[in-house]
Amino acid sequence: MRNIRIIAQRELTAYFSTPLAYVFIVIFLALTGAFAFYLGSFFVRGQADLISFFTFHPWLYLILVPSIAMRLWAEERKSGTIELLMTLPVSITEAVLGKFLAAWAFIGISLILTFPMWVTVNVLGDPDNGVIFASYLVSFFMAGSFLAIGSCISALSKNQVIAFIVSATVCFLFAMSGVELVLNFFRAWAPGPLVDVVASMSFLTHFDSVTKGVIDAKDITFFASMMIFWLFANVLVVDLKKGT
Repeated sequence: MRNIRIIAQRELTAYFSTPLAYVFIVIFLALTGAFAFYLGSFFVRGQADLISFFTFHPWLYLILVPSIAMRLWAEERKSGTIELLMTLPVSITEAVLGKFLAAWAFIGISLILTFPMWVTVNVLGDPDNGVIFASYLVSFFMAGSFLAIGSCISALSKNQVIAFIVSATVCFLFAMSGVELVLNFFRAWAPGPLVDVVASMSFLTHFDSVTKGVIDAKDITFFASMMIFWLFANVLVVDLKKGT
């Protein structure tokens, strides 16, 4: 745990040592606010809740999270610093977890800075704060799932642009797997159990149920399982490609 903490602190400090971190946060806050108030018709709906705010989180994460994840390993491989990292007295698992936790914490900070939105709905009305808290928590875990996918794919390529495109594509497929258009495609030829599996892998399905007030531990369990799987794959990929 000490090595993981050291790596995470170093990586998190590195984020805020460049203007890019602040640019990301400003863009994230601006887009969440714009989508909630304008596209989500926050005031037109006349309800004191944050459904219009959380509705757009998956789509924001599709672009913003891969942009963070793409540099985690692709930059290390391109610059050759991954060889130096592997010579340090840390295991590959510790390095993967340390870099992931730093990026996840950075996203968490960005999410916390949207707190004024929560204050706003409490000033305007009497929202269900339990649902809002659960939505924030699941949004954080969903971002972690996107990040774990992006981190694993970043380890496969030295090119950050390619890592970004592939990560965004894979995340999009997971997000859309529960949409009726996709499910109808599988229903045309696949057995029922396979269709159910595809539907259960949808990020949107698990996230939307929470934002609508259906709080179930299985949703957090799903995102936690996704993170564990992709981080394990990340470790395997780094181990296989550390000499290339």
